[in-house]
Amino acid sequence: MFFHCENYLQKRKDLLEQRKNELQLALTSETKSSAGDKHETGRAMIQIEREKLGNQLLVLEKEFQKLRSLKNHYDTGIVGLGSVVRTDNGNYYIALAAESCDIEIYTYYCISPISPIGKLLLGKKVKEHIKFNTKISTITEIL
Repeated sequence: MFFHCENYLQKRKDLLEQRKNELQLALTSETKSSAGDKHETGRAMIQIEREKLGNQLLVLEKEFQKLRSLKNHYDTGIVGLGSVVRTDNGNYYIALAAESCDIEIYTYYCISPISPIGKLLLGKKVKEHIKFNTKISTITEIL
């Protein structure tokens, strides 16, 4: 599941980099073809978009760093960051919010530790329960 999340982040990064390149091309094009107030407004809008993308890339890099710290995670018997948790109502990988992942016969939901279910699971042990949306789940395994 680690590699699934890593690939998910890489795809997001690739899309942001592609958008950044498109904006750079648009900025170059704007410089060559415009004049006056319209030119300045267009350039300013492109600059704002570039700044937003830069911030998104910084956030994404922090997510990469957090995920990399989980690469050699080992089970402690207590649910924590990097844990794979099986319950009688669903399976979770506690790392970051990403698409679900199918491995063998199981579907795992990649969730953030600050998500509602993530918060409920943190610190729990096998056979303990969580209640989410009136549904009670029992932890059957922690990997």
